[in-house]
Amino acid sequence: MLATAAVAPFAATTFGSTMFGVTPASGQEATGYRVGRGVADVTGPAAENGMMGHSMPQQQTAGIHLRTLARAFVVDDGANRVVFVTAELGALFQSVHQAVLRRLAETYGGLYTEQNVLLNATHTHAACGGDSHYAAYDLATLGFQEQTFNAVVDGITEAIGEAHDDLRPGALALGRTELTDSSVNRSRSAFDLNPAEDTRHFPQAIDPAVTVLRFSQGGRDVGAITWFATHGTSMTNGNHLISSDNKGYAAFAWEHSDAELVACFAQTNAGDMSANLDLEPGSGPTDDEFDNTRIIGERQFHAARRAFGSAQGSMSGPVDSALCYVDLSDITVDGRFTPDGKTHRTCAAAIGMSMLAGSTEDGPGIPIGEGIGNPLLDWLGGADVPIPPELADEQAPKPVGVPFGAMQPHPWCPQVLPLQLMRIGELYLVAGPAEFTIVAGLRIRRSVAAELGVPLENVLMQGYANAYSQYVTTPEEYDSQQYEGASTLFGRCTLPAYQQEFTKLAAAMRAGERVPLGSLPPDMSGTLPNFQPGVVFDAPPPGRAFGDVLVEPASGYRRGERVAVEFVTGHPKNDLRRGGTYAEVQRMVDGRWAPVADDRDWSTQYHWKRSGVASSTATITWDVPAEVPTGRYRIVHNGDWKAAASGEITPFTGRSRDFLVA
Repeated sequence: MLATAAVAPFAATTFGSTMFGVTPASGQEATGYRVGRGVADVTGPAAENGMMGHSMPQQQTAGIHLRTLARAFVVDDGANRVVFVTAELGALFQSVHQAVLRRLAETYGGLYTEQNVLLNATHTHAACGGDSHYAAYDLATLGFQEQTFNAVVDGITEAIGEAHDDLRPGALALGRTELTDSSVNRSRSAFDLNPAEDTRHFPQAIDPAVTVLRFSQGGRDVGAITWFATHGTSMTNGNHLISSDNKGYAAFAWEHSDAELVACFAQTNAGDMSANLDLEPGSGPTDDEFDNTRIIGERQFHAARRAFGSAQGSMSGPVDSALCYVDLSDITVDGRFTPDGKTHRTCAAAIGMSMLAGSTEDGPGIPIGEGIGNPLLDWLGGADVPIPPELADEQAPKPVGVPFGAMQPHPWCPQVLPLQLMRIGELYLVAGPAEFTIVAGLRIRRSVAAELGVPLENVLMQGYANAYSQYVTTPEEYDSQQYEGASTLFGRCTLPAYQQEFTKLAAAMRAGERVPLGSLPPDMSGTLPNFQPGVVFDAPPPGRAFGDVLVEPASGYRRGERVAVEFVTGHPKNDLRRGGTYAEVQRMVDGRWAPVADDRDWSTQYHWKRSGVASSTATITWDVPAEVPTGRYRIVHNGDWKAAASGEITPFTGRSRDFLVA
């Protein structure tokens, strides 16, 4: 495994000593742009919090492998300004979108609104869940988790604030390449049902496009946004460590090779693109989920660097953005967007039976079938709501499993959703609140590009944006009712509805007009309970104190070996240490202990385990990097404990004995 100290020598060897052989953009600052970037921590509770993605109640956090971060970019052309944020989350829920916009309004007034702020997620399946206000996405986390929600909202808002404060005269450039060994079509039988004009566009049944937007300030490279379609499922549903998955590793590798650069790895139309190349969870290219995370991430990093290097010319053109809210459950779709040329309608949200089975290539889905106990499900009245006959007809050929839109006391998923089109110079981002298959994304891109009169390659499908409403397949893919089709909520014409509404946005942008905002979605705050037990108090084992070392390191290690130290600890929910760390590796330098790695690094792992009713242990491991300097090191654990009587939370620090790396 690569670790922090090894990344820079590895990268220099691979790409050359002059910043991977890429010369900084020069003479590009007279473009009229100002650009800024920022990074902040969005990591939720590192113990006993359900994860978002695989929807398995038993997959609760028990430590950290890679902290999850939000990366923000602001671009200002002197007349307009846009904000782009990618957060290492399973989904970007409407609850978060609403809360972040409220926070921005409190600080910046009308400068940042739903019109010019685009929030999206990497879709890692190993981040904390429970931050949605809709039941379907909180079932596996036993309700709404306020700590997770606050961590996400605070982190995204802080990242935007950093980018705002970082605004400087700068330049943008666009680069492209292809990547063919980091994704596989997990729904090939559905893909093959599409017309030849669609499937010919993807001869390998994958979307290999890698697009990079290169940021510079004062002739110095400071940022990059990389778009590539692959699922964040290299880590399996058996993993309990918080991880930003393969895209998080790609960002880690790039940023640790250049401390001045913010490297963002965003999704596009990844709905049917799996990172498990052998089409089995945790399989491909190896049978080790950590190796797979690194390898798939490393391949994206290499491809991003190639595209970055090709981005030599200055980008021109204004920045612009438009957003409207649309009730996807009630759209009349014109025949020019439907397969048969006839007018059709969307319908209330519902999932199909295949969705309950889950994606066998990446992991099972929401287990809400008969015989499964879930207090949140019981509170909601169960999942056996009668399916209205008209809904069954409207959703055909989908066998309806759960009618999300008809659930009481509130729909289980959002139906009024944000659709956004953002322009950054020559690049257009079609921001949709779902997981779009590659052909679904292609059709939307074609419609928007045609309306704008721009090349197709300059229009990207930005999935997982501003809200989450599961999948969008083509009508042909929908007919096969694979996992993705069963998860397409609003019926067979969901995609044509998106095509129509995004085309309206494109027409308005081309004409310089604003579309009506539409009816705002409801604010569902306070509608969901939390059945996840909290922290009552912490107690160390008899004769021990918090921070005591239970298992010390050996006296010495060689490079490539693993150091493991066990501490008496408190519950991580006492303090998320957002922006901080539970784990540190320190090296003695000139008589002082200097930090080497923490729980944002690939080389470290922080494992938490309950060892009694109120006792717990923290095990911190460090895989000694191949290029780490020799010398004396130690492992440090930062934690917090909660008193039984007062509920007061007290921080503590534990330190191992030092050891030699030779």
